[in-house]
Amino acid sequence: MVVHISEAEVRAAFTMPMAVEAVEEISRKQATGDVILHPRRRFEFPEGRFFHYMAAADLKSDRVATKQYTYVNGKLKFVVSLYSMETGDLLALIEGDRLSQQRTGAASGVATKYMARANAKTAGIIGSGWQAEAQLEAIGAVRKLELAKVYGRDAERREKFAEKMTAKLGFPVKPVASSAEAAHGADVVCVATTASKPVLFGNDLPAGVHVNAIGANHMRKRELDDAAVLKADIVVVDSIEQSKQEAGDLVNGFGSDPARWDRVCELPQVVSGKTAGRTSDSQGTLFKSNGIAAWDLAAAMRIYAEVTKLKLGRPLPFWQPAA
Repeated sequence: MVVHISEAEVRAAFTMPMAVEAVEEISRKQATGDVILHPRRRFEFPEGRFFHYMAAADLKSDRVATKQYTYVNGKLKFVVSLYSMETGDLLALIEGDRLSQQRTGAASGVATKYMARANAKTAGIIGSGWQAEAQLEAIGAVRKLELAKVYGRDAERREKFAEKMTAKLGFPVKPVASSAEAAHGADVVCVATTASKPVLFGNDLPAGVHVNAIGANHMRKRELDDAAVLKADIVVVDSIEQSKQEAGDLVNGFGSDPARWDRVCELPQVVSGKTAGRTSDSQGTLFKSNGIAAWDLAAAMRIYAEVTKLKLGRPLPFWQPAA
């Protein structure tokens, strides 16, 4: 039976701690070669319209997930399909907006867990949209934050963000007037914007900071200037193959020093302990996230299990014999 899982049901069943746990677990499986990943591909249509698709397989669990999504008129629409390779059956069609938000935030949470200083207490958030919310929630899930500062171009929007997240997370979130102010004194900085030009600059980054950069996943887009990229002593990505195709921050940031790619590692290597995420409190660290289908697969498997347990979702009459 194919189950349709709505956005509301994903919200009811899939918490941020669950998402962090799921991404961390799938990362360990990637490190042992039990996960196969197909990087994102896209069709670009006139007037800035896109169709994207990506896929991953968990060989131990016999599960495959695909994600397809559109970007049209400034709006994203996601759907995730989960298959059983034991039977070949399509198990679920999951409305994927919330899933995508949670898994992206969770990946930064996992990176922060392994790469930020253990005593990190202050976060700087650049961006005040729906992804920025998940970024802050995920950091708060892995570190005991005492303060967060948020900057977004729209003053009213960042005020509302600060008010909402203060109430939700239980520590003060303060709106500030610039990205430099958001970064000043921060232990962790997250950049979650739609910017095409840098909004975070190396000169504004304090020593020992950990940066999660998640907004720019196209070669023509950047959130970090060259100095912010080159200032990082350790650079970790979700997929080196995918990053070389679409991480404008790194491709352009490494332009003057392409040998830096030789020192980039993937998040599963850090989670599994094969590579250190940090070796001293003075190091600057950077996690450049483009988003990979392994996270969608991990989220989809967890959501499907939770929805089944809670008896949510509704059957879809796919492949039913004719009456």
